[in-house]
Amino acid sequence: MLQALGLTDTAAAVYRTMLDHPGDGVDQLAAACGLPPTRVHEALDELARLLLVRASSEHPGQMRAVDPEIGLADMVARQEAELAARQAELAASRAAVTQMVARRAESRATNGERLLGMDAIHARLDQLARATRSEILSVQPGVQRAEDLEASRPADTEVFERGITMRTLYQDVARNHPHLEVYGRWLLSQGGEVRTAPTIPQRVVIFDGTNALVPIDPADNRKGALHVTEPGILQALIDFFEQAWGTAIPLGATSSEDPESGLTQTERELLRLLATGLTDDVAGQRLGIAGRTVRRHMASIMERLGAASRFEAGIRAAQKGWL
Repeated sequence: MLQALGLTDTAAAVYRTMLDHPGDGVDQLAAACGLPPTRVHEALDELARLLLVRASSEHPGQMRAVDPEIGLADMVARQEAELAARQAELAASRAAVTQMVARRAESRATNGERLLGMDAIHARLDQLARATRSEILSVQPGVQRAEDLEASRPADTEVFERGITMRTLYQDVARNHPHLEVYGRWLLSQGGEVRTAPTIPQRVVIFDGTNALVPIDPADNRKGALHVTEPGILQALIDFFEQAWGTAIPLGATSSEDPESGLTQTERELLRLLATGLTDDVAGQRLGIAGRTVRRHMASIMERLGAASRFEAGIRAAQKGWL
């Protein structure tokens, strides 16, 4: 699927024909592809921009197709670089939101308050939950401890009894931990909604769109939290939640595999993360899984692709439209 690499159908057809018939000129390519010569010229211009054809030394005035092991590999590398740059932009945006939250919390005591320690956090969660009138949105990355879940059960029960809507977003890794699976299904039984995704935004709990708690340190939520009420920051947090929620899978779903590729959401996200240049360990941290689990997933993907290396797997995955 060369189209997955950015080629038009016409350019892809001309490129394949040139590979099969390296000595053909424009008229012969046009006849073989069933295209007028002008369309072939346009396709050659496109292939030249993508560095997939070069001037022929053997046939002056003609173009020759670059070997796909070189040309397509270079295209994949360029797309990986572009994807890495986009990921860096998104990471910078997330960092900017986090920094904005921190600055507002420190500069406006009424609109952002530091809560230090789990007791202070739980007390404020209880206070905000009791004041909620419509909806609570919650993002819970990683694996929560069983005791923390049990500590939140009374407040969650009180919220459901008052008819409050609760939407909770976990990482896919939660499905592999019995205590998280049990608690998620309890939320469902109470009328809540629970979804999971391979990677999700930072931890946050949003009450009625007017109050939110976010961790001071996203890597360790037990250090403390920021209580945010500034509308601009709240809207950014809500937007992040809705984007992640829209692509997440309901907890009760029987399968999250792509019917065409057979990839799970986690495997597809892993391919995307590794394509940006992340190491196994960093990609595993984003997914909430160990580095050895990353390597096991990649071994399975490479076997399905019939690839002998990760580089080859990347090319074949791109050709199949998996990236």
